[in-house]
Amino acid sequence: MQFSLTSSSQSEPMPDSAADCVVYFDGACPLCRREIAHYRGQEGAAAIAWIDAAGCDSASLGADLSRDAALARLHARRADGTLVSGVAAFAMIWSRLPAYRWLAPLVARRPVLAILEFAYSAFLRLRPLWRRAARQEACDATVPVNPARRETS
Repeated sequence: MQFSLTSSSQSEPMPDSAADCVVYFDGACPLCRREIAHYRGQEGAAAIAWIDAAGCDSASLGADLSRDAALARLHARRADGTLVSGVAAFAMIWSRLPAYRWLAPLVARRPVLAILEFAYSAFLRLRPLWRRAARQEACDATVPVNPARRETS
């Protein structure tokens, strides 16, 4: 099964791993982290190498994937070293997870792939709002409440 919506023309060797698929995700994004945690809990996920692009060293990304690019959208590397991103990367994940395997051939069809890639690109424009909100919630949670400043009725 080939997914090639956004693939790199260069091939980078796979990281030292038995996995034939390496997924690069933004572990600093709460929504991304939650989705990847879901996939990692699925049967078949152990065959995928999961790389948190927000916390890994540059060598783990490979020479053809910058940290900024890896954090901007989901990427996956095939066994031959070819890099795909966006919906094609999701399809690669799904093709390796039995519970989602049925989705991969549907997504691989050009019209469906193009529509979903358009939707994913729109989501990516909104994603920074989730990251900002999560950071603000974390900051708010660490600020102690001063009982003297509470308003009384």
